Amino acid sequence: MFLKIYQKYIIKNFLSIMLKTSFVFFSLIIIIGIFEELSFFSQMDVNFYLPIMLVIMNSLSFLYVTFPFIFLVTAQFFFITILDSNELIAFKNYGLSNNKILSIIALTSFFAGILIISVFYNVSAILKFKYFDLKNEYTNDNKYLASITENGLWIKDDNGSEVYFVNAERVSTNKLHNVEILVFNKNFQLNRSIFTKEADISNNKWLMNEAIVTKPNGNRKILSDYSLISNFNYIKITNLYSDLSALNIYELIKLRNDYKNINYSITEIDIHIKRIFSYPFFLTIMTIFSSIIMLNIKHQKPKIFYAVGGVLMSVLIYYMNFFFGALGKNEQIPIFLAIWLPIFLLSIISLIGMVRLNEK
Repeated sequence: MFLKIYQKYIIKNFLSIMLKTSFVFFSLIIIIGIFEELSFFSQMDVNFYLPIMLVIMNSLSFLYVTFPFIFLVTAQFFFITILDSNELIAFKNYGLSNNKILSIIALTSFFAGILIISVFYNVSAILKFKYFDLKNEYTNDNKYLASITENGLWIKDDNGSEVYFVNAERVSTNKLHNVEILVFNKNFQLNRSIFTKEADISNNKWLMNEAIVTKPNGNRKILSDYSLISNFNYIKITNLYSDLSALNIYELIKLRNDYKNINYSITEIDIHIKRIFSYPFFLTIMTIFSSIIMLNIKHQKPKIFYAVGGVLMSVLIYYMNFFFGALGKNEQIPIFLAIWLPIFLLSIISLIGMVRLNEK
């Protein structure tokens, strides 16, 4: 399908403004990130380029989060541009209605959203993972590792004098089930192995009933009450992968399956995945919402008025999204509503604003 000249012109202008707006947001993210990383590395002897490299790795993930607001601002300045140059009047003389122009930039936003989630998101997730991996080398948490796989929960825990390797078949509230713990000394010589059907991990002192403790010489004891001091507790374990933006779509689906295998809550992952797939629709409705506002207000105001208005609208929409997302995570409302209700509400407001839009 070949695009007409006016369609190419509108799409080119819209994408050009979107790229310029993205560059401004990206620059702000870089500047803020540099200050944060310099503060983190201020007491360390590292090469000057390391903080800059980390900032760049982390910035694409932040840019992904700001794209809805970038599209909102882009639509604002697109209409400011064509109004200031009287191009909107020329379009109407050519036979183009406001609805036609709106449909072109809305479809452009939708296909841009598909490109963003299929390419940009996955690249940003890979870089975010590398960011955490590199930064972890400069933190004290590197000796405390945990992951969830199809074979259950795995933990490496260093308490100073001993190293624990823990495997649990599944996790429930404040509990690990079918737990096997291998305890090594600092030379990685096996001190003992521990097996229990259930461990209370509500705090850092793990409590076990009927723990089977086996020494390397084969000596075996069954202890009715056994405790172990760990750097992990239930809250810390539930915060594993709390930043899901470091996982690409394939890894998110795999993690979801691993969580299900150990009876672990998948609500937060489901919200994150569904939010990714709703992203093109969210970008589209942000473009439509902003465009309708621009077409329904007077245009004699200074550009700073629109910029401030765009920021205020972005903040309100962000907190609305956050509110419904929090209700979804706490399972107060279904996940479907947590994702789609903000988009639906913006759509209703936009439809109301579209009444007699062509007369504007």
